[in-house]
Amino acid sequence: MRKYNMAIVGATGMVGRKFLQVLEERQLPVENYYLFASARSAGKKVSFMGKDHVIEELTETCFDGKDIDIALFSAGGSVSKKYAPIAASKGIVVIDNSSAWRMDPQVPLVVPEVNPQDILKHKGIISNPNCSTIQAVVVLKPLHDRYGIKRIVYSTYQAVSGAGMSGYSDLERGIKGYPPEKFPYPIFGNCLPHIDVFLDNGYTKEEMKMIEETKKILGDNSLRITATTVRVPVFNGHSESINVEFKKDFDLPELKQVLENAPGVVVVDDPGSNKYPMPVDANEKDEVFVGRIRRDESVDSGVNLWVVADNIRKGAATNTVQIAERLISYWENE
Repeated sequence: MRKYNMAIVGATGMVGRKFLQVLEERQLPVENYYLFASARSAGKKVSFMGKDHVIEELTETCFDGKDIDIALFSAGGSVSKKYAPIAASKGIVVIDNSSAWRMDPQVPLVVPEVNPQDILKHKGIISNPNCSTIQAVVVLKPLHDRYGIKRIVYSTYQAVSGAGMSGYSDLERGIKGYPPEKFPYPIFGNCLPHIDVFLDNGYTKEEMKMIEETKKILGDNSLRITATTVRVPVFNGHSESINVEFKKDFDLPELKQVLENAPGVVVVDDPGSNKYPMPVDANEKDEVFVGRIRRDESVDSGVNLWVVADNIRKGAATNTVQIAERLISYWENE
């Protein structure tokens, strides 16, 4: 196996730092890492892979002369819109964690447990889905394959880390009695049914992301989906109540077995012993946890699921690194 060169764009942010942690854990066949961030972070040193790396400023020429194979981006949508095409023009495959490219029909939107084959459709850019969508589709994909999903109702309970370092800081500030700086209202002791901006249809942008991204990843535009996304006073780990109506009837024990056999899924479902997934248990884990699995008795073929994952790991950094791993595997087997 040959050695590759990799760039990390946005290396000093919350997800960028998690990229570095996950890369150290997973030990990809990478010889040289190049770390990029904004001008204010340029020159800082980051200890990574047993040595100090100097942060370079992200510029239009920063990729030149480095023979980079893959670039992991997590620096925001506007940065990705400008710099991802520049990197791709130099033969670099960009795996982007922002929302900039997700719904572009020319850009694959990938969760490796769900649609790894779409990686090969890239034209220089691969998009990492929204954190709340990733954990949902890891659980929904095997059920869609087996029973055919007709309708999905998402209700999310999303941690403040999903809003970045400023969101995390708002909860810390709220605990100390200080007013919010990131959110429009205090998050401590509160729930905000408001993630991203409101659109003309009354949904938030986050809700529409989940709806449209689910259809794209599962490759099924016939799916009927609605969503309500809520920010809750939890530091890390998104929780989701997912109600699913199937085209086919199902046997509940068999459905649980389908989930137990699914890649990347851990079933925690023993209500008699008070065992169900919680954000504290998903913290620093790469799997998606599902429990409270029960038949929806209000429809002919429906099920209720409670799905939890670490939104900074599986919902962002780990999923991005997994895409890179799978891309390298494809290259090695060409």
